[in-house]
Amino acid sequence: MMQMPKVTKNIIIINVLLFFGTIVAKSYNIDLTQYLGLHFFLASDFNPAQLITYMFMHGGWGHLFFNMFAVWMFGRTLEQVWGPRRFLFYYVACGIGAGLIQEAVQFIEYQSVLSNYTMVNTGMGTIPMDQYLNLINTVGASGAVYAILLGFGMLFPNTPMFIFPLPVPIKAKYFVIGYALIELWSGFSNNPNDNVAHFAHLGGMIFGFILITYWKKKNRNNNGTYYN
Repeated sequence: MMQMPKVTKNIIIINVLLFFGTIVAKSYNIDLTQYLGLHFFLASDFNPAQLITYMFMHGGWGHLFFNMFAVWMFGRTLEQVWGPRRFLFYYVACGIGAGLIQEAVQFIEYQSVLSNYTMVNTGMGTIPMDQYLNLINTVGASGAVYAILLGFGMLFPNTPMFIFPLPVPIKAKYFVIGYALIELWSGFSNNPNDNVAHFAHLGGMIFGFILITYWKKKNRNNNGTYYN
């Protein structure tokens, strides 16, 4: 059995510890999500450090499990190929990139709709706009995880993958393309009951594609020499 590399292992450990830490903190009336989740940059609760901390927070057991399962399944392979330093840089950079894309999408939505109002009806009451902006909060490692999926698909495009409930395996490259198309469709569907940050997922993939393309070009320019 392949041993789990150190960065992959520590990413999972940090996410799990923060998840349980959030539960414990709530018993003391401390909401870590409020401090570490990614707020909209025009909100008073926004802090630039949240572009990093948000990717280690999760909204529930299922959210945590599926993200960490993907980190374990695909991240360990990328770390063994790239080495710990490059893999860690890729993970964090793509997570930050996903957060930036999420912020950009929220700003577009704000400019097109919310900026015309000073009060917002949340369904439970009407609150001032500045208070509403602080309710916009993004958490989760999904942006970085989608970058890992993209990285696996680009490095091992023809690896067969068994995806439930499909009866036959599909190649990794088609798996990644399919996920990207689903996220793109879901993002533009603008379902009011959908609280998933689809454009953050796509943002992670976009930044991952840029990084991998740059590294491949750099490696060719160095006569195929590969650097960790």
